[in-house]
Amino acid sequence: MEMDYDVVFIGSGQGAWNGAIPMAKRGLNVAIIESSLWGGTCTNRGCNAKFTLDRPAELVFEARELVGLGIDQVPKINWADLMAHKQDVIGPLSDKMRQRMDKGGVHTITGHAQFVDAHTLRIDDRQTITADKIVIVTGQVPHRLDVPGRELMHDSTDFLSSASLPDRLTVIGAGYIGMEAASIASLAGADVTLVTDGNAALRSYDQTTVDRLVTIMRQNGVKFIFNQSITAAHQIVGGIEVTGDHDFRLETDYILDATGRVPNTSGLNLAAVNVQTNAHGIVVNDHLQTGEPNVYATGDVIAKSVAKITPTAVFESHYLADLLTDQTSAPIRYPNIAVNVFTMPRLASVGISPAEARQAPERFRVETVDYAQDWFHQSDNEMGSEITLIYDQADQLVGAVDMSNQAPDTINTLLGYMELGVTKAQLDKMIYIFPSNTWETRKRIIK
Repeated sequence: MEMDYDVVFIGSGQGAWNGAIPMAKRGLNVAIIESSLWGGTCTNRGCNAKFTLDRPAELVFEARELVGLGIDQVPKINWADLMAHKQDVIGPLSDKMRQRMDKGGVHTITGHAQFVDAHTLRIDDRQTITADKIVIVTGQVPHRLDVPGRELMHDSTDFLSSASLPDRLTVIGAGYIGMEAASIASLAGADVTLVTDGNAALRSYDQTTVDRLVTIMRQNGVKFIFNQSITAAHQIVGGIEVTGDHDFRLETDYILDATGRVPNTSGLNLAAVNVQTNAHGIVVNDHLQTGEPNVYATGDVIAKSVAKITPTAVFESHYLADLLTDQTSAPIRYPNIAVNVFTMPRLASVGISPAEARQAPERFRVETVDYAQDWFHQSDNEMGSEITLIYDQADQLVGAVDMSNQAPDTINTLLGYMELGVTKAQLDKMIYIFPSNTWETRKRIIK
């Protein structure tokens, strides 16, 4: 049977268009179906919007560190102006992303897609299309607490579009969304309390470093309440009351439910096809195939052990473009993936974790450098920051954790060294700008 398209993507996020455009340029007839904003969550409701709000908060944080050391007055954030700037930056992106796909030779279709069978999709009960191959790229959506008063709570999309900054903000959850929002709001002037039912923040990160981060955030005004579950929220005179186990009560003006994200698979009618899911998303093999050989998935909707972040989705999309245009038949191989939390200071890591390394001292060596002893970071008065480096028996760098204002750049530099297996002899031949973060990073790993 002749199909309408060679490949159809359900969803237009990073895991879709990064592969769809190369496929179209290589001669495939490709379409993308989108029911909301073009470009997906990261472009419109996540990373880009967050970083636009984050940048002024970063400047406030760095200025605070230099008060009395050349800075007399810390700037204040005007939230209304900042939100207007964010909208100016982010507002046009959806249309621009669709134009980019159109110019790249990809057919763009607006609507909600559901499976009829493994080769057929129905769009809003108005149109049916067929495709040789279908790729699910529907991402994740915010998890919401199922408690009385949940209608008084907001998700990350709401917070990133909030017209005004609340005087009192309660963040529920200590993952990267909760921690980043707490950092931004606190530095913008809100009274922030972060509540989590766990005994730690950022549980997938090195906890020794996270403990130091929590200490710094506390010093900057964020209150942390651990081991506390939330059971309800109630409207009261002058605000909202949050209640929880053990007679917990907290008055607030705004509640951010940052209790995680869940796979966005409802509404696809997956019962019509052989596509398995679990609590973590759609199950795929090492070629990103579902149980239906012609149905694939990329991005955060996949159940996978590697980090669910934008660069991973881009990598998967590029891989799928090569796979479906016969550029490769090999299974996907994930390289080292660097991850970062945009708190103040930043927390970034890559490769083997310090905890893993310490459990196998016969295989790994761990070194930690307190930046308080480093002139480069002393110049910025980064007194609480540090870097931890992990080496294997051959003295090759295999992991790193950095907590500093420059952590993303530091880890990006180290990622290249690790992935390419750069040796000390090769590093000795590289003359970087001095002073710079890259120069200082190189110096640490070859000393």
